[in-house]
Parts: sequence; C-alpha cells; structure tokens
Amino acid sequence: MNDHVIDIANRIKFLREDAGMSVTELISKLNQKMTEEEYRRCENGEVDMNVSIMDDIAQAFGVELSTLITGKEPKLHIFSVTKKGKGFNTKRRKEYSYEALAHNFSKKNMEPFVVTIEPNDSETIPLDYHPGREFEYVLEGSAKVRINDKEIILEEGDSVFLDSSYPHGIQALNGKPCKCLVVIN
Repeated sequence: MNDHVIDIANRIKFLREDAGMSVTELISKLNQKMTEEEYRRCENGEVDMNVSIMDDIAQAFGVELSTLITGKEPKLHIFSVTKKGKGFNTKRRKEYSYEALAHNFSKKNMEPFVVTIEPNDSETIPLDYHPGREFEYVLEGSAKVRINDKEIILEEGDSVFLDSSYPHGIQALNGKPCKCLVVIN
C-alpha cells in the first residue's frame, strides 16, 4: 500500500484511540458500512478506505475530511484559491487519483475534487454509497456512470447530480483516463 494510504490510516487510528473509542463503537457510528475486519485492514494501512467512509469518520470525530487526507487542519474561512494543478494531490487507489480543491478551507458543507479515473478492463464498476449528494462534471474523456441499476454514458462537458445514498460508481471509457470535477456534500 502507498505511504499516503498508511498516513491516512494512522491519522484515523490516532483519532479513534484519542477519543477512547473501540473499533466496534466506531463501526456502529458508521452504521455498519463495513465489518470490523474490513475496518481493521484499513486502519492498519493494508487496504484503502473509500472517501465516503473517510468522510463519515471525519464527521464522527468532528474534523474536516481534508484533515484526514492532508494531516493539516484547514484554517481559511472567507475564501480559498487553488491554482491549476496546485490542489492537494493523492493517489489512494490504482484507478483513482484525487486533487482536493478546498483542502485549506474550514467548515465546508461540501468537498470539491478533481478526480482522474484510470482505464480499467473490468466490466464491473465498483459501487459506493454515502449520505448526501454528489455532482460529477466530465472535464476530459468519457465515463460510464452507474447509479442504482441505471448506466449513463457521460462525455466531456456532461454532468450528473445524484443522491449518493444510492449505490453509484464511475469507470473511464475507451482505454483513456477520464478527469471529472466531483463535489460531495
């Protein structure tokens, strides 16, 4: 696993232990979205944790998602400017890399990212779900988006707004990466 995944895992473990919370208690706060075994593998840095579960963990501990990702507490509260290519970059999984665009702004009610989805030969789109809403706008390339049991093809300039409590996922098409602006709230 890469160093960034291990760093995030260590931050989460520190928060849990500092709060005096057991793994069982945290899993309960996450509404059983993962098993204790899955959580322990994530907390040990053996496997990556998806962003929606990290966001739930951040909320459970009263910290910003960007604090888990960057290791720094955001300080800005009036505005935040992120120059092209200068967001906080992380490649947590083989198929996705994230550029956090507002990592230094505190008390956000949404989290904007530029997500680059690498092509994948698998016909299965990994699905995720989490409370809130999600907006995805294709900046480059094309993608297949699955929401619940519906599949939609998005080309450059297309977007989708969805209730993210339904299973959803995205996959790059045509053997080329797809870059999207993704906003999660």
